[in-house]
Amino acid sequence: MKKKILVLLAATASLVGCASRTPEATRAKIVEKNVAKVETTPDATSTAWTYEGYKKELARRIAIVNSTKVYPERPQALLRSVIVIKYFVDGDGKLTHSEIVRTNHDKATETTAMLTLHNTAPFPKPSAHLLHHGRVEISETWLFNNDGRFQLRTIALPQMSE
Repeated sequence: MKKKILVLLAATASLVGCASRTPEATRAKIVEKNVAKVETTPDATSTAWTYEGYKKELARRIAIVNSTKVYPERPQALLRSVIVIKYFVDGDGKLTHSEIVRTNHDKATETTAMLTLHNTAPFPKPSAHLLHHGRVEISETWLFNNDGRFQLRTIALPQMSE
């Protein structure tokens, strides 16, 4: 768990403290601008009161932790791939199960979507009233551009219209 916290802290520090104007640093700053930080209580419980609020918090966290893989502007009009993953988070914020439920069978984007989800865990604990049988079920959509970077539908900018 310490390793995951350090990864999140390092990703957040690089987003906030980037002084250089490299393309990666610029992308990271844009991602940070488009996603708000996830707020938790001292025991790491999410402050989101609704299912949609919790889902947005998790999407923001995935985007921040994986900022170099996120496309920070509007997605292109014709996407390379759309991957939908259903996953479960238990009362402690642990990722207990994940499965791809929609794909165009692009193995590279499937792998990226699953890795970004698993690399982000553990998540903030969900509020107790959001749990059903001890866990929260979430479906999220990864929208991939041709360059292999993605946005999450929950927090994505509107698509380009061309």
